[in-house]
Amino acid sequence: MNEMDEIKIMAEIQPDPSKCRFTVDRPVYDGAAYFRSREEAKGSPLAEAIFAISEHISAVLISGNVVTVTKEDFEDWVPVAKQIGAAIRQVLRSGVPPVSEEVRARRKSSEEIRRKVQELLDQYINPAVAMHGGFVELIDVIDNDVFLRMGGGCQGCGAANITLKMGVEEIIREHIPEVGNIFDTTDHAAGRNPYYSPYGW
Repeated sequence: MNEMDEIKIMAEIQPDPSKCRFTVDRPVYDGAAYFRSREEAKGSPLAEAIFAISEHISAVLISGNVVTVTKEDFEDWVPVAKQIGAAIRQVLRSGVPPVSEEVRARRKSSEEIRRKVQELLDQYINPAVAMHGGFVELIDVIDNDVFLRMGGGCQGCGAANITLKMGVEEIIREHIPEVGNIFDTTDHAAGRNPYYSPYGW
């Protein structure tokens, strides 16, 4: 049995139960690529294989050694997760690049992503969040990964996870589909209502 026959994958359902994170014991892709549909996945073998598993799969994020899948139904993750794990192993064993070079070529520069994210924060996101006494700050953009921090009424709020992941993420991904990971760097434990989530998404 060779090394590629022993690919180990750990699946973890996220705090948002529509998402499941698959951590592989080796690199999958040296970057971050986000796919919102089967159409976007065309030409990228791993994303294509995962979308083909179920019509309910709505997004695939491939980043480093982690694959995060979003599924828009309330069925059990277990049978689907097994198929996703098998798809990851099959693509890795095949030796083909899991993400097409076209996806990498289309990726915007960090500076361009930074400028567009800041525009979204200024024009759409913060005016809405300010109504609840909070704000969202852009901390950094590394490659195509975005790092945000929440402040004011959002820091330590138990609804921060929902606000950031379902509201802010949705707006950013709609306007800048080339974005990879979106990380919350907030120290929620320092807020009045301590809340902490270790997950990127």
